[in-house]
Amino acid sequence: MLEYVERKGTDCSKWDGLVDTFGSDGLLPLWVADMDFRVDSHIIDAVTDYMKTGVYGYYVIPDSYYESFIEWEQSEHGLTVDREWIRYSPGVVCGFNFAVQVLTAPGDAIIVNTPVYYPFLHAVENNGRRLICSELINKGGRYYIDFEDFERRIVEEGVKAFIFCSPHNPVSRVWSADEISRLLDICRRNEVAVISDEIHHDLVFGSSAHTPTMSLAQESDRIIMFTAASKTFNIAALRNSFVVIRNTEVRAAWDKFTTGLRLTMGNPMGYIAAEAAYRYGKKWLCEIREVIAGNYEYIREQFAAHLPKVVMTPLEATYLAWADFSAYLKPDEVQPFMQERCRLAFDYGSWFGGDKSGSFIRINLATSRENIEDMVSRIVNAKNW
Repeated sequence: MLEYVERKGTDCSKWDGLVDTFGSDGLLPLWVADMDFRVDSHIIDAVTDYMKTGVYGYYVIPDSYYESFIEWEQSEHGLTVDREWIRYSPGVVCGFNFAVQVLTAPGDAIIVNTPVYYPFLHAVENNGRRLICSELINKGGRYYIDFEDFERRIVEEGVKAFIFCSPHNPVSRVWSADEISRLLDICRRNEVAVISDEIHHDLVFGSSAHTPTMSLAQESDRIIMFTAASKTFNIAALRNSFVVIRNTEVRAAWDKFTTGLRLTMGNPMGYIAAEAAYRYGKKWLCEIREVIAGNYEYIREQFAAHLPKVVMTPLEATYLAWADFSAYLKPDEVQPFMQERCRLAFDYGSWFGGDKSGSFIRINLATSRENIEDMVSRIVNAKNW
């Protein structure tokens, strides 16, 4: 059984870092994308056994760590990964910041599909590259790629790299094999490198199935894929992510860059936890998926009953619901209403770029039903809709 953990007062970013981001404490936090549930017991046991040795010196990464990831990708996603393709990053976010530097030069244009996870935007701008946005098409809450706009902007702006979110955060899309193939074709004929963030690929719902970008790529394609056990199994603080690079030239460039930083391996606990998660965590993952899906359905049903003009994007992947309040709230009203009237903390649509998401909120579903019910009640009862 999943165990909810009261995290306030544990130096946790989601619950104890509210003042820094929102300027106010005492909000019910449904923003940071981590879970409020205790991790699988096998992970705790594996890390505890290591800690009990009482010696925390230099570490040798065991072959079993790589094997657990290779086996997981094959069994869960049908992706064959060679050991030689795998590299390390402390996290997916810092990883795609590294990739920006490996694959592009200062001043180069990099394209993203907005609205998108806002560190994508920061990775481009903070590294002195030019941000090019191709807006996704919203049809009744479900999002689609505007392929014509995507290629037109690549050609006009001389784009050198594409940061791809698959599955897509925050709009919860699981891109089909056809959609990914079209994107890769466009990037291939325009010599655009692909940085593919696939960290949510284990958190897929219903009939949707994740297609790894690498599974559709050609050997010559300049692609760096990032993923991790961190989102799937709630171990983000252990700082361990996978970098998968098939192209030998890109791999050599990555190695040169990370060797220059002396950043080629991480903390032992990260390796140990990830291996235990991939080997023994499937049952726990199935349980957390049920909680996430149940919380989403509860919100959707309650909003349909009490706020029928709120548009909930279908939950295909991630544990993040994307809700459109534009029928009730103007963009400049959303955060004051949610934060000051409802005492809630969300990631707000304006953070994710693009021109059409100002009245959206992103809701973290990986928490207790009690918190979800409290959130809905606060919103429904806070205003005479």
